[in-house]
Amino acid sequence: SEYSAKTPQKLKLIDAYLGYIMLTGIFQFAYCCLVGTFPFNAFLSGFISTVASFILGVCLRIQTNPANMTVFKDISVERAFADFIFAHCVLHLVVMNFIG
Repeated sequence: SEYSAKTPQKLKLIDAYLGYIMLTGIFQFAYCCLVGTFPFNAFLSGFISTVASFILGVCLRIQTNPANMTVFKDISVERAFADFIFAHCVLHLVVMNFIG
């Protein structure tokens, strides 16, 4: 297919990460619907973490896509990945603080 032939390996890895994060969010939401939200802060922080991780992953994919190099000409791939890691650290500090 065109995806497997033309998509760089780095983007395929990011896509696999996005798929994993999406499945994790779906699983958390289904668990919440079936079992309940007893420790509501734990559910909320976990679900917000998966949604925010997905958004950060999409931003990383957009910035590292070679087709978008004209838009992000001032941002290198290394810089985009460093921003991704830094944003994840901040996100997880906020999530851990929210859990209590």
